[in-house]
Amino acid sequence: MKWIDSPADASCLQDWHEAGPVAMDTEFMREKTFYPELALVQLGRPGDVLLLDAPRLGRLPAMVALLQASCLKVMHSASEDLQALHHAYGVLPAPLFDTQVAAGLVGLDPSMSYQKLVAELCGVPLEKGETRSDWLRRPLSEAQLHYAADDVRYLLEPHAELARRLEALGRRTWLDEDCQRAIEQAVGADDPHPHLAVRPAQGLPRGQQARLRRLLRWRDGQARAGNRPRSWVLDPGLALDLAQRAPLDRGAFEQLLDRNPKSPRKRRDELFELVNAEPSAEELDIPLAELPDPQERDQLRRLQQAVTSIAAALGIHESVLASRKHLETLLREGRWSSHLSGWRRGLLESKLVPLLPESRRAAAAG
Repeated sequence: MKWIDSPADASCLQDWHEAGPVAMDTEFMREKTFYPELALVQLGRPGDVLLLDAPRLGRLPAMVALLQASCLKVMHSASEDLQALHHAYGVLPAPLFDTQVAAGLVGLDPSMSYQKLVAELCGVPLEKGETRSDWLRRPLSEAQLHYAADDVRYLLEPHAELARRLEALGRRTWLDEDCQRAIEQAVGADDPHPHLAVRPAQGLPRGQQARLRRLLRWRDGQARAGNRPRSWVLDPGLALDLAQRAPLDRGAFEQLLDRNPKSPRKRRDELFELVNAEPSAEELDIPLAELPDPQERDQLRRLQQAVTSIAAALGIHESVLASRKHLETLLREGRWSSHLSGWRRGLLESKLVPLLPESRRAAAAG
């Protein structure tokens, strides 16, 4: 295990570009920021572990080069790590092999933690004690250093076994598709329709949902620009309350915000205008958060049963194929989400399209 906190020490990274698979992990903090603050990068190969002091090294050219090199990067449950790496270095690790995704594709628990994966495939018990450590403090404790090193020290052995099982099942291309999608989503823009994720908004009139969407999109932009958590800019409960009560006179607006401990202290004038502006025709032309009806629940249940049957035949968990959210999109819009595209659509389309309402079948089969 080698600690690296200077560019001179990091020169050894040049030897890693063509060294075969590289185990990679990160530690970051996100409680007070919109973007994850990268604190540590762990790299591993047989007999060698490097711990990079990310804040001290900054956008290290040698690390950027390694992320872009052709060697395979092996990570576990990589989605948040990808965001941290992209924010810190401006690039993403490709090609990627996510061992958690691979575990699900070969029939293991798709939400299996790294500790459980190593225990099952390597027979090595790992400590969990530093999961919630402050990784930005310096110096790191010995316990933190060993915990961080273990995150990559054993990762290549499960990778080799999972790769073998994927090849035997003919599913390696499935993993490659899923990992490429994860890379693309790591640099994705804010959700264009954040109101759909607010359950209490289901069934509200179109105008109120349009106002809620406007407020949440404003919140997301402010959070990104100021690098602050979304809830610090505007609590979703307050946004919903404002959208339902609008239009408001200034006194009622101020009283509502003053009663809410999470209300914004700055930009109140801007927020007041956003709340009270009448939604435009374009703002009103949006998908709505709808209350489920009994007929739709029955249709969704049939889709889920079909997915369960297909997954059982493949020997994988049904959640690997399709979540409830993705099936709802297919049912309501006749649209295959990005998650259901590719190899999943090839497996599901012939079974699911006939179960859709007639008005959605043509779109789903197109």
